[in-house]
Amino acid sequence: MARFSSLFFGLLVTVLVNAAPAPELTAASAASLSPSNLLGEIIDALGVGLVTQINTTITLDSLTTNLVSVDVELQNPLPFELTLDTVASTAGINGTVFASFNHTFSTGIVVPPFGKAKTGVIDNVLLTQGAIASLAIIPLGFLDLLEIDTNIRALTIDGFLGIPLTISDLHQTNVSTLYTLDLS
Repeated sequence: MARFSSLFFGLLVTVLVNAAPAPELTAASAASLSPSNLLGEIIDALGVGLVTQINTTITLDSLTTNLVSVDVELQNPLPFELTLDTVASTAGINGTVFASFNHTFSTGIVVPPFGKAKTGVIDNVLLTQGAIASLAIIPLGFLDLLEIDTNIRALTIDGFLGIPLTISDLHQTNVSTLYTLDLS
């Protein structure tokens, strides 16, 4: 419970400090401590992962385009609703980037208090090492999220209103990952 109250306090501090407009969202944001990534630093320090599962679909076209689709399951460890509007992420193994994407959701992904939600299918995730080289990581069954930058709204009501926040430079290790080969 102390971890959640610390995270809640960190969110409130971030809301009060973060009065400037949100910066451009990129997966290569600066990692220095500032109001725009204070919440990310707190989440990392507490070890509270926001992603619980990654489901990746690899098609025959993936072998030539180096693009796959993912569906991500999110969790909300906080006692209030969060709505995810955009996300930019790199994922890999042992510091090597294998996948990268930047996505804006047409309608925000609502994650209920202490609950879970799925993003739905996110297409055009780039396999930065190429599809053939990326096949080697499938048996591992996990990915490290090397950097996640996201724009969320806290304290939303059914996905409406809320306090806009940018969370930058999140990291998470050993995220369970399932791979589906769609050879049709």
